[in-house]
Amino acid sequence: MKYKFTIFLFFVLFATITAQENKQKLSLSGFIKSDFFYDSRQTTNLREGHFLLFPKRIQEDSSGSDLNAKPSFNFLSIQTRLTLGFSEINAFGAKASGLIEGSFFGNSESDINEFRLRHAFVKLNWDKTKLLLGQYWHPMFVPEVFPGVLSFNTGVPFQPFSRNPQIRFEQSYGDFNFIIAALSQRDFSSLGPAGASSSYLRNSGVPNLHFQIQQKDETNVFGFGVDFKKLTPKIVNAKNLKTDNSISSISYLAYVKTQIDNFTAKVEGIYAENPTDLIMIGGYSVKSIDPVTSNDLYENLRTISFWGDFLYGKNIQIGTFIGYSKNLGAKENISKTIYSRESSIANIFRISPRIVFKSNNLTFGSEFEFTSAAYGTPDDKGIPVNLTNAANSRILFTAIYNFNF
Repeated sequence: MKYKFTIFLFFVLFATITAQENKQKLSLSGFIKSDFFYDSRQTTNLREGHFLLFPKRIQEDSSGSDLNAKPSFNFLSIQTRLTLGFSEINAFGAKASGLIEGSFFGNSESDINEFRLRHAFVKLNWDKTKLLLGQYWHPMFVPEVFPGVLSFNTGVPFQPFSRNPQIRFEQSYGDFNFIIAALSQRDFSSLGPAGASSSYLRNSGVPNLHFQIQQKDETNVFGFGVDFKKLTPKIVNAKNLKTDNSISSISYLAYVKTQIDNFTAKVEGIYAENPTDLIMIGGYSVKSIDPVTSNDLYENLRTISFWGDFLYGKNIQIGTFIGYSKNLGAKENISKTIYSRESSIANIFRISPRIVFKSNNLTFGSEFEFTSAAYGTPDDKGIPVNLTNAANSRILFTAIYNFNF
C-alpha cells in the first residue's frame, strides 16, 4: 500500500511541476472521513462491515439459538479520499479537463486500507456536447440524484452502485440532456461459473450499452434510462466443446429530484435484470441444458427497487432514507444453478433517519439504519418462499473534514 501511495504522491508532484511549466492549474481536494458504527446482528457486508448490504439470515444451531444474532462494532477511516483535478485546456475546439481520484478502501477484503483507483477520465466539453473517456460512475448511478445517507453504502442494494471504464457521450438541447454510453467492467463485475469476473461481458463481444434522457434546471431534475448488457458465461461447455450461448439483460430507471428552499426530495425506481454488477439483489440462472449440444441455456432473475431520500436544513440537516427491493424471479422455470447476490432473499426494506451538523469544512453526523431482509427457499422460478425475516439496526457516527487546494 505504501508503494502504491508513494507512486501517487510522486505523480502529483510531477504533474504539479509539469503543469506549472505549461501554465496549467491543478487542484488537490478530498476529505478525511472516519466512521464509528455498531450493528445489532451479523451482516453481509464489504470491508470489515464498512459497506453494509443486509443482515444475515437466521441460522439456528442444535439448541435453537440464532448463530447470527451477535452484535458487532468497528471504527474505520478507509473512505478517506484524494482527488487530483486538471484545469481546462483548449483541445480539438473543446475545453479539455482531467481527473484522477482514489481512496483507501482497497479492492478486496485482503487489501483493505490500500490506495485504489475510483475515477480516472478525460472530458472534452464543447458548447452543447460532452465526451468522457475513462473510469467514472455507471450511468445507472446518477450523480445529481443519489441518496445523501451518511453510510458508505450510499443506499445499496436499493440504489445501483458501480464505477466503470467507459466512453460516454452527452448532448444538450435546452434543459434536456441525452446520454449514450458504452462500458466495460473492472472493480464491479458480474457473477458466473468462475465467480465475479469481467470476462463474461468481455467474451460477449458487446459492451454494456446505456441510453438516458435527463431534464434539469436550477431546482429540479427528471430522468429516464435504459441499460443493455450481454454476458457469455462460458466459452467451453461441460463436454469441452466450444459454446457461444449468452444471456442478454435490459434494465430501466426513472428518477426525480426537486428542491424548495432548504428542503430536497429525491425519488428513484429501478427495474433490473441481472444487476449483480450494480450491487443489487438478482442475477441469472441456468434455465436448462440443451440435450443435443450440452450447452447451458440461461434466464434472467429480475429485481424491482424503489427508494426516496428527503432532507431539510443547511448547517443543521435532518434527513431520512427509505428503500424497498423485491426479487421477482424468472419468467420461466429454472434449474438450481443460480448466479445471484443472495438468491434466497425475497425482499429487503430499509429506513435510515440522520442528523448532520456542518461548520465550515467540518461535518459531524449520526444515522440510525434499520434493514430487514426476508429469507426463504427459491421455488421453480427462483422466487423465495416460506419466508423468515432477519433485521439489523446500525448506529453510525461520522466525522468528515473536507479540503481543497
